[in-house]
Amino acid sequence: MQTDLKSRHRVEVAALISPSIDSLGLPHPTPSVMDAKSLAMSLATIVGLILSVRGETHTIHFVNQCGFGTPTLVSDGVILPTGADVTVNGPINAVAYLQTGSCSLNGENCTTVDISLANANPSDPGSGSSVAIDLFPPHSYSAPTGFGYYNGCDGTGEDCTNPNCGLPGVPPSGGPTPIVCTTDNVNIAITFCD
Repeated sequence: MQTDLKSRHRVEVAALISPSIDSLGLPHPTPSVMDAKSLAMSLATIVGLILSVRGETHTIHFVNQCGFGTPTLVSDGVILPTGADVTVNGPINAVAYLQTGSCSLNGENCTTVDISLANANPSDPGSGSSVAIDLFPPHSYSAPTGFGYYNGCDGTGEDCTNPNCGLPGVPPSGGPTPIVCTTDNVNIAITFCD
């Protein structure tokens, strides 16, 4: 009985679609072709949903060996918990710095680490995470600062131990050069006075 019901449903669906297909002058699909297309579209939707919620996560870890200041992380104008590790589910764009009392909200007047942590998108070559140390005005050197990726791209990072990081005496023109990592769920450790 269930097979008969499915067959009757296919015929009814085909009958409803046929007049609109006739007006386009296209060939009539058979119910089995329509079922295959519907199944393929459903599977593609399910796979897309699974991939989009597969659990992207990133941790920003701080190490302050200066004996002064507070590691600070700001995202979208909001100060996230200071001094402690910050773990986010999903991508994050943020700026980190050692708050010594002279830094403004987004790290102006201080050395900053510009952070963009995101899983790479296979359909977007060059996507993924990028991090850079920024001394360009309104930022300026305030403390030895460094970063390194971990849980992917291990050993990749940058250190700035004096006001002349980048080209001699002047940061590179056009803005800081980011260090890129395309490993999913990569984390970053930011160090001060290391």
